[in-house]
Amino acid sequence: MVNPLTFHLGGDLPVHRIGYGAMRLCGQPGNFGPFADWPAGEKLLRRAAELGVNFFDTAEAYGPGNNEEIITSALHPYRTGLVITTKGGVTKTSPTNVFPDGRPENLRRACEDSLRRLRTERHDLYQLHRPDPKMPFADSVGTLAALRADGKIRHVGLSNVTVAQIEEARAIVPIVSVQNRYNLRERGADDVLALCESHGIAFLPYGPLGAQPFERNAPLTSAESPLAATAARLGATSAQVALAWLLHRSPNIIVIPGTTVIAHLEENIAAAKITLSEADCAAVQTSAAAM
Repeated sequence: MVNPLTFHLGGDLPVHRIGYGAMRLCGQPGNFGPFADWPAGEKLLRRAAELGVNFFDTAEAYGPGNNEEIITSALHPYRTGLVITTKGGVTKTSPTNVFPDGRPENLRRACEDSLRRLRTERHDLYQLHRPDPKMPFADSVGTLAALRADGKIRHVGLSNVTVAQIEEARAIVPIVSVQNRYNLRERGADDVLALCESHGIAFLPYGPLGAQPFERNAPLTSAESPLAATAARLGATSAQVALAWLLHRSPNIIVIPGTTVIAHLEENIAAAKITLSEADCAAVQTSAAAM
């Protein structure tokens, strides 16, 4: 029997469909520098693994580098079945100076530096963080294809891409994941999600609760959240309803909410237990659209 809460990434990596996005375990502002309470961050990561999370999302740009280091510090040696995905192709030199760099030489360096920080010989999933408008997209993707051929990447993914870019990339190398911004309020990537679903590609929606980069408060979980009535009826929180909606939206969605608070982590993971009817889904969609 197929487990609806498991997705086989790339066909061969079974992962729980509620993962953990580690970006917030960095310094502030701007997710820059090491996390201020490193031991607490390690404790949170270990608690996530204890609760069954086996998919952790990070990137070289988070820190930069420090986010990968805290994951390694907390979880290495990695248990069997644990999947850590990272991203390259974005350079960050300050909290506000962040820019794409998809040059082949930079992508190769970033991939190898991440291997070193994560203490692994091969990335299970390595994603292009963002297309670089100064570089031919095919050259950036081709570099990841070459790194895959070299045995440094098991599976290739993309982030912040269009349908046309996914199709272009798929002509170069198999694509197993796409990570775009998507939530109940922001559904501009519906066409990307549909393409991913039709091809069995995992869709990793970032900003699943509607928070903007560098913001701590998410509109979908505020006291005025339009999901509050549905959440109260289900004995859940607004955050859990927003995450459950994503799980119901498509079977290829893997949600990766981030938090620095263990209680919120546990709340997010418990969203997997919530069953939404078609009427519930329609109600929360209508409510969120009215925000």
